[in-house]
Amino acid sequence: MAVEGKEISSIDEGLMVLLGIEDNDTDEDVQWLCSKIVNLRIFDDEQGVMNESILQNPGMDILLVSQFTLFASTKKGNRPSYIRASKPDFAVPMYEKFIAELSRQLGKEVKTGVFGAYMQVSLVNDGPVTICIDTKNKE
Repeated sequence: MAVEGKEISSIDEGLMVLLGIEDNDTDEDVQWLCSKIVNLRIFDDEQGVMNESILQNPGMDILLVSQFTLFASTKKGNRPSYIRASKPDFAVPMYEKFIAELSRQLGKEVKTGVFGAYMQVSLVNDGPVTICIDTKNKE
């Protein structure tokens, strides 16, 4: 991941987490989502079955990217609306809480981007496996 042409963060293997924050997100949502991410069994075991979490793969890391565009609404017209995405006064503290909690549950530092910066993010999606998790749909 680069900002202004300078690499600021990278991982070799693991998860890239794109995080969108909205005003009705809570500390409970942070706890729940971090737990879901680190315990999700999406890595192959010895039989090639997706049966292991990132916690069972200590050589893997997490790269966390703030991504307000996840809340794009395209219902009306052709220009996306981002009205559901939180403004920085709420989003930055929640993002920092998320980093701290995800790092705690992972047992090591989570790599990050720069909140609000224009970032060039590269991804090699091995699989590919892409999963959307919404804290408002826990059941």
